[in-house]
Amino acid sequence: MARVGVDVGGTNTDLVIEADHGVYFHKVASTPHDQSEGVLKGLSELCEQAGVKPDQIDLIVHGTTIATNVTLEHNGAEVGMITTRNFRDILHIGRHKRPHNFSLHFDVPWQSQPLVKRRNRIPITERIMPPSGEIVEPLNENEVLEAVALFKKRGIESVVIGFLFSFLNDAHERQAKKIVEQEMPGAFVCTSSDVANVLREYERFSTAAMNAFVGPSTSYYLSNLQEKLVSHGYRANLRVIQSNGSISTVEACSQRAVTMLMSGPAGGVIGGKSEGLWCGTRNMITVDIGGTSADISTIPDGHIKIMNARDSYVSGHPILVPMIDLVTIGAGGGSIAYVDSAGGFHVGPRSAGADPGPACYGRGGEEPTVTDAQVVLGRLDADKMLGGDLPLDRDLAQRAIETKIARPLNISVTDAALGIIKVINSNMALAIRSNSVARGVDPREFSLLPFGGAGPLHGVALAEAVSAKNVIIPVAPGITAAMGLLQTDMQYEHARSLITSLSNTTAETIDRINSLVKELVSECRRDLEKDDVPAARQEFQRIAECRYHGQGFELRAPIPDVDIVPENVSKIVEGFHAQHHLDYGYAFEDGEVELITIRVIGMERVAPLEVLTLDQANAANTTEDALIYHAETVFDDGQSLQTPRYDRNKLLAGHAVSGPSIIIQHNSTILVPPGYVAQTGEYGNLTIERSN
Repeated sequence: MARVGVDVGGTNTDLVIEADHGVYFHKVASTPHDQSEGVLKGLSELCEQAGVKPDQIDLIVHGTTIATNVTLEHNGAEVGMITTRNFRDILHIGRHKRPHNFSLHFDVPWQSQPLVKRRNRIPITERIMPPSGEIVEPLNENEVLEAVALFKKRGIESVVIGFLFSFLNDAHERQAKKIVEQEMPGAFVCTSSDVANVLREYERFSTAAMNAFVGPSTSYYLSNLQEKLVSHGYRANLRVIQSNGSISTVEACSQRAVTMLMSGPAGGVIGGKSEGLWCGTRNMITVDIGGTSADISTIPDGHIKIMNARDSYVSGHPILVPMIDLVTIGAGGGSIAYVDSAGGFHVGPRSAGADPGPACYGRGGEEPTVTDAQVVLGRLDADKMLGGDLPLDRDLAQRAIETKIARPLNISVTDAALGIIKVINSNMALAIRSNSVARGVDPREFSLLPFGGAGPLHGVALAEAVSAKNVIIPVAPGITAAMGLLQTDMQYEHARSLITSLSNTTAETIDRINSLVKELVSECRRDLEKDDVPAARQEFQRIAECRYHGQGFELRAPIPDVDIVPENVSKIVEGFHAQHHLDYGYAFEDGEVELITIRVIGMERVAPLEVLTLDQANAANTTEDALIYHAETVFDDGQSLQTPRYDRNKLLAGHAVSGPSIIIQHNSTILVPPGYVAQTGEYGNLTIERSN
């Protein structure tokens, strides 16, 4: 049997298959109009390459940008909202935060591009009060029916229900949901307690509204893909990676589509972590550079970080679901370079995407991109892209840069191409610093892992810019995100707010904590059992989200696996202090610590991807065996040098390739500048460092 990872990016769809007889990689162009077409095409070609029949695959893990694209393009569903009377404008008011404090000209995304139009936010008479969740005003079901009639009249097919304090008592939300589902069969319906059953009304409503906004498109895509797979003879279980780096079922992701907003980048972080561990490093900065964007994440001591709730924004809207801590910018091989009306030189965030793509693709693109600059500088050879499967046209690339950049700026084509590379590298270096230096992380202690199809062309330059320790190039850089998909755990998360002091606990408080933990564990166990995970393979992680009294947001601390008693409450408090010190550089050891939310993660561990080790190099096998030819290449300092090309597939463990050189493989191209050397590791990873 075999298992497959499929990662859909803005430009390319990457695939990896692990079969009994080995691991195989493949890459095809994405199909933005219908991502499933590119997925099926890639699967068919990969199965043929690996000698595997469709019915021999028992698992397909999928990473997709479908939910992300909906939010970025703001073309989601027309959403209707049922909410507590007098609170219909919570989504508009937000937190009264100004995106730019000292600017008179700024955009407020939650107001200029609301997830739910004000006229579709219908107030309903009902009221639940804190701190006990007591019902002081019953739900007016007739008003719910009137709201439904209005939604049907307006053609609305996605409904979100968000009532005040429903995290304390969700009876009214469940009651309203039942009515909507009865009256609007086939509509997408969700409640805030289904999506984010925690405190903070604005963030909870925003998360639920986003779920309703992206839900119809996402659930349609997943069900459509599943049906197409079956019709093409694939009987595999289809799983989807979520923003927190775990995988879940199509059914669960369709209901909670908001958990897929960072589905695409998550696999890359997991794959990058595995590559770093294979090379013996635990401190990593992953930089996933594809055709459209660059995703950057810092992994200290081998632990992937989950983003703090206060920083979890997607397309300007706060989202209260766990997400891997990463920064995404519009910087990739397809990023378009242009000169603005004032003569300013820019690269990105606009991208040529997969269609028409860079000018050198010969598909009608006329605007110069980063890929075009790499071709003009001789770093991408016209007949070697994707092993020759994607021929490049150097003349078209040169013409685009000359027409759009060189002539307007009165510089040479070579200088214009170098300028494109320098600007895009500077943009990415700033993003790396924002995710490392700005958070107290010293890049000098970290290895930089560049991957994605374009990553290894920029790796050394980025490492120099941020002073990283060295550069590690993964085994299959263009497929690393897909490889990460096969190393993710099955996970279900359930959370509930429980606001109480941990510094001054009572027997009643401890009983409430234990009771809630057991309830959440039961919910996770039920989800795992529904997915046929045997009890012996079930694991549960218990988390307390805590803060100092008076703070605005929480940090995570582990809860012991045993029942909470007065003697081990201190373990939770100590864990919070330690996390606070790690994130902020200090902790108030005597400060009062409050518990805000309890979260339980139920998981099934998956077997890691097995990559075979390489044969060891010896005197009879030198790097000359991997040499293909020499060609002129321009480096960042402007030098134009005759540079050897090496076939990475012929490099053995222990082989060292000195710069200047270019190492070519099917899914990526690696640039080793003068003064550097690339050392091949036992798994085929390349470690690039300054030569002595």
